[in-house]
Amino acid sequence: MARQHRVVDHIVEHLANIGIDYIFGVDGANIEDLYDAAHFRSDITAVLAKHEFSAAAMADGYSRGGAQLGVVAATSGGGALNLVPGLGESFASRVPVLALVGQPATAMDGRGSFQDTSGRNGSLNAEALFSAVSVFCRRVVTPADIASALPAAVAAARTGGPAVLLLPKDIQQGLAATNGYELGGAAPRTGDLHPIVRALRRAHGPVTIIAGEQVARDDARRELEELRALLRARVACVPDAKDVAGTPGFGSSSALGLTGVMGHPGVAEAVAGSGLCLVVGTRLSVTARAGLDDALAATHTISIGSAPPYLPCTHVHTDNVRLSLSMLTRELAGGGRPTGLRVPDAVPRTELRPPVIDGPGVRYRDAMAVLDAALPVGADIVVDAGNTGAAAIHYLPVRRGGRFAVALGMGGMGYSFGAGIGMAFGRARRTVVIAGDGAFFMHGMEVHTAVQYRLPVTFVLFNNNAHAMCVTREQLFYDDLYSYNRFSPSNLGAGLAAMFPGLSSVDVTDLEALPAALEQAVAVDGPSVVSVECSADEIPPFAAFLNRAVPIARQQVTHHEENRTHVPASA
Repeated sequence: MARQHRVVDHIVEHLANIGIDYIFGVDGANIEDLYDAAHFRSDITAVLAKHEFSAAAMADGYSRGGAQLGVVAATSGGGALNLVPGLGESFASRVPVLALVGQPATAMDGRGSFQDTSGRNGSLNAEALFSAVSVFCRRVVTPADIASALPAAVAAARTGGPAVLLLPKDIQQGLAATNGYELGGAAPRTGDLHPIVRALRRAHGPVTIIAGEQVARDDARRELEELRALLRARVACVPDAKDVAGTPGFGSSSALGLTGVMGHPGVAEAVAGSGLCLVVGTRLSVTARAGLDDALAATHTISIGSAPPYLPCTHVHTDNVRLSLSMLTRELAGGGRPTGLRVPDAVPRTELRPPVIDGPGVRYRDAMAVLDAALPVGADIVVDAGNTGAAAIHYLPVRRGGRFAVALGMGGMGYSFGAGIGMAFGRARRTVVIAGDGAFFMHGMEVHTAVQYRLPVTFVLFNNNAHAMCVTREQLFYDDLYSYNRFSPSNLGAGLAAMFPGLSSVDVTDLEALPAALEQAVAVDGPSVVSVECSADEIPPFAAFLNRAVPIARQQVTHHEENRTHVPASA
């Protein structure tokens, strides 16, 4: 018997038609019809996570990896509420995600039904709640409404951020009579580029570019490099856009490193010595801007992106950085090329150096050096919050052709487990998740999802038996009189090996054993775990924690091929 075309069938068909391969979520009574619809299509897969936060992180990681719009599905009540922190991260970081959230049937709205979130008669109002963590939220109240609501939600998400559709169960089951009607998304808005063109043509001295998360979101890496080459500029990246300027040593000789509290001190020096600073695709939050305020205030700064930075400057709006950077390059090429831009003689490589500690455990910098040697070209890296994350962000280079993702919008611990899985689904290559044991205890059971789907994900867990960043704060700011944040010891590698037979999972207690363990882990056909014993007493490369007297390691790297007096002479 022919199946009737329900609203959920229409949703899944539409998503498949726009190139979406996966829906991440946790099943339940008020979203099971969507899973049923996905079952009958061979071109889209519904992935079952263990927790809705991690499902939202999977959609976020899938999207950040550049595969397509990330889609997450959850049932009503507690399942829906568990989405909020994950969508909050995507909202703060402007990551395109579509959330499909089940609701009880409309006939029971306001009548005391289980998990009623209609907002009626004193019930929780899901539309008000999700509107606070999304760029678009709509409750679908008739089956016919899906024809306009779904494309509108997709278009809104693609501008940067989560879009939410609240789907009562009876509406999901209703017959879709769309009559072929589809609402196209609005054309990207691009402001007048001439203020930037004029500023660059009038600039004298070096140009420094600060590249942000919208460059990654719009996949404008190539366009950024073309503009950088034309201007012979140096590029610094905000922490959650670490991969957009390439890998130093592989043709990206002008990469300065990272901005902000986990960044490289030489960036401030480069900005201060610039004739102009061009901010591309970032608002420069405090985490990304720390240490740069004085340099930016003293330097002519202009910005282009979907939202202005948190500092006074000339700003040009664009919904599509990729298109706008191409237009800028064309405008500045040939006879319109700037003539006053100078190329620095050297690119400073600078590094934060925390104080040395004694005692057992592998040190962060040493471990990152081993990881750098072990990880293959093209591998993707997803990093969690905390001391471990700060060390990876600061010390570990991006793989050539790989992605490097970190969630700094809300900094929710445990994000990396779901996000790494989502990225592995989207990019089908070795993905390396770097997280601490505190993050693992929150959402690390998504390792089971990697095992279930045989994903090429290596989880590198830094086990210091603590919420170590909180321990550091206790030591530095509260006189080290007590600790609420140290854990009872655990052997995460052995524990996971016992839980999941066949999973390659080991504990490493010293630096000498780490290279072989990592080499084996990344060679496994499927998931693997390496748990590295480290110390909660080690201070990470996090500027807010370091005494100003701590020396900064500095290396001047000279590039004679770019040592020219101005851009036209070197082009």
